[in-house]
Amino acid sequence: MTVNAKTLIKDKFWIIEENGEKLGTLQKQESNGWIFLSKKNNKEIFHTQENLRERFGIDITNVEPTQNTEQTENVDLVVHGYPVSQKPYNPMFDVQKQLPIYSKTPKSKSLFCAGYYIICFEKGWRKAYCPKLITLQRYPFKGPMKTKLEMQQVLNNAIKEQNTNTSN
Repeated sequence: MTVNAKTLIKDKFWIIEENGEKLGTLQKQESNGWIFLSKKNNKEIFHTQENLRERFGIDITNVEPTQNTEQTENVDLVVHGYPVSQKPYNPMFDVQKQLPIYSKTPKSKSLFCAGYYIICFEKGWRKAYCPKLITLQRYPFKGPMKTKLEMQQVLNNAIKEQNTNTSN
């Protein structure tokens, strides 16, 4: 049994995995404790680090923000030329929609789109980095883009265009 903790927010949130499969999330509480929420919606409360060590065999205080640095240093975090935030699995390219697609785990059915996007929600255009494919299917978007700067320029142009259309 190999249990890993991946830091989502330093000293606050972790994803707990066993042999690469997500078990749940761990959240640091204000009142010196942790709450573990499993995929089955089970909730466990740990009051001490020793309790965590007994349950998972890991020490949360020693978890680095990038747990598997050896793997990620050797792997380009890119799908078809577009950046991704973590190691991509099952990379594909949707030729019709021109979208670089990947999943975050080998068995995941959730698909994400590599790169930067702007998405037009009900309240206007918003920035997005590696959004879910289903989000792009539901809302108008522009992208993919390879850099934040390019995304910001496209967002500024979209907002100007939107303001011009509403004032006419």
